[in-house]
Amino acid sequence: MIRTIFNTTLAKKSLLSAALSLALVTTTNAEQFTFEQDKSTKSATTLVVFQAKEQPSSDLKHLINASEQQISNVLKVAKFTGEKDQLVEVIAPHGIDAERVIIIGLGDMKNLHAGAVNNIGASVAAKLAKMDAENISILTQGVSDDTSNASFAAHLAHGINLRSYQFDKYLSKKKPAEKHYHLSVIDEQKAQITYQGLSAIEAGVFLARDLTSETPTEMTPVDFANAAKSLTKLGVKVTVLEPKEIEALGMGALHAVGRGSLEGSRLVVAHWQGSDETPIALVGKGITFDSGGYNIKAGSSISRMKSDMAGAAAVLGTVKAMALQKAKVNVVAVMPMAANMVSETSFAPGDVLTTAEGLSVEVLNTDAEGRLILADGMWYARDKYKVNTMIDVATLTGSKVRALGDRYSAIFTDDEQLLTQLTVSGKTVEEQVWRLPLAYKDMLKTPIADLKNIGTSGPGASTAAVFLQHFAGDTTWAHLDIAGNALAAKDKDVMPAGGTGYGVRLLSNWLLTTQVK
Repeated sequence: MIRTIFNTTLAKKSLLSAALSLALVTTTNAEQFTFEQDKSTKSATTLVVFQAKEQPSSDLKHLINASEQQISNVLKVAKFTGEKDQLVEVIAPHGIDAERVIIIGLGDMKNLHAGAVNNIGASVAAKLAKMDAENISILTQGVSDDTSNASFAAHLAHGINLRSYQFDKYLSKKKPAEKHYHLSVIDEQKAQITYQGLSAIEAGVFLARDLTSETPTEMTPVDFANAAKSLTKLGVKVTVLEPKEIEALGMGALHAVGRGSLEGSRLVVAHWQGSDETPIALVGKGITFDSGGYNIKAGSSISRMKSDMAGAAAVLGTVKAMALQKAKVNVVAVMPMAANMVSETSFAPGDVLTTAEGLSVEVLNTDAEGRLILADGMWYARDKYKVNTMIDVATLTGSKVRALGDRYSAIFTDDEQLLTQLTVSGKTVEEQVWRLPLAYKDMLKTPIADLKNIGTSGPGASTAAVFLQHFAGDTTWAHLDIAGNALAAKDKDVMPAGGTGYGVRLLSNWLLTTQVK
């Protein structure tokens, strides 16, 4: 029997190199996974097995026989048919050397794409989080997703780890000890290779979650810049522009939004040059706290405004995911950062700001600040990196939440190919996007400046998007409004409560499937 264990000695030298790269940025949230052909379960306290709709797997049939039909009788009483989301637990099973057996329904096998399998893994993690089981055997040899058995096992582990994450920095009771998962697979090496790439994406998601969940006073623009600098050990080139440099470059919008805070604004750039292709730009909104400025926010929503930098966190996490697996893609994350605060030096309603694009903007509402900093960030990406493709990611508007809620992010683009690519990637990883119209440009007209920062009327998500379109130039561009997606009030699927890291999996899948040459 050959055993391949994550982050230990691997069968191939290339895998060892990848594991060493991943070890550079480990996470305390990681569980341990072993992929092996051996079906031995003697050391396991818990067994997990699957059944598709009306199709018992060979693994389940074996356990039914070993338990002298006890498991079969329990399934009959529970009316278990293998439907999606069905779960049955058998305690102290006869003839099986384990404390419990958990049987999970897969539903229709034709629907087992990557994101669906991730969510099944999340259900496993959620169930086991309530138990003290530390050694778990998962029997997967009789199950395949829409690609292979190895893919099913790797994506199952991916979902388990994503859900097992917890931001426990401020909790007196920390996350329980890591669990050890042993997954029986047909091709252990292929499963390990697949999971190696997914584990890099996990690390990017965890970085984004950590940054988003951190408190406002501990995650200022300077703190975010320092977090970005930690990626230099992975080969990422990180540049940080300070207020005087930002002002000298003519980025009047970014400079103004940060003017009310003690530290001022920063522009953080993280560049992973994994190929010689023209860079792809990911521009992330980085408002580390949004008071609303002089148009101060009212009500309880202000306490959630630490997450207004989730767009920047997502694009930085994506760069980390690419660097960890040494992806052959040239991607640059541009992150304009500011804290939108109230002080005697804050920008004010009625001010006219001049962007680096050369366009002047009348500020009618200081709480519409995200589009202002993105305007200068988008210009910087185009001017300094000569990009042809650019995607900005932002928790931009409450209008988006009212339109789509938190199960979809909003996408705005006039490029049909980019729309299709991002829509497919979103469906694949269950971070789905829904197109809203790029329209109502006339609502941004004002007699005192080239445009104003909010529309006179019309849907707010669309007027915000069309504002940004002024700064996209001739690039192939899309805007992702992830308001409502970035911070979860309760656990759901692969996302535990808190910062979700939304966008890292979507963008990583898009880069790896459409942009890697």
